[in-house]
Amino acid sequence: MIGRHWRGLAYRERADAYQEHLERHTLPQLRSIPGHRGAYVLRREQRDEVEFVVLTLWDSLEAVRLFAGDEYETAVVPAEARELLLTFDEKVVHYQVAIEQSPALRG
Repeated sequence: MIGRHWRGLAYRERADAYQEHLERHTLPQLRSIPGHRGAYVLRREQRDEVEFVVLTLWDSLEAVRLFAGDEYETAVVPAEARELLLTFDEKVVHYQVAIEQSPALRG
């Protein structure tokens, strides 16, 4: 399994709108892609901005390419999301998941 890590900073006054964009647009799109295994969105309030860390999980790099294309290390940040962000990683980092423990996945 592959973990795809990305980080962005939102203007404090636009952070809720950015989170809503993720919930209404990005995450539903990801769920429709074969090989997508889930996502975590982490949020941290800072002094003047709000940091978001997005970790998506994928079966393989081939599945990542279905989302991001051949340049899969380039961040996918649509124009409407860019307007809400102060700055963001232009490149993403991919990790091989070495250990998985998730009580929510236990059956």
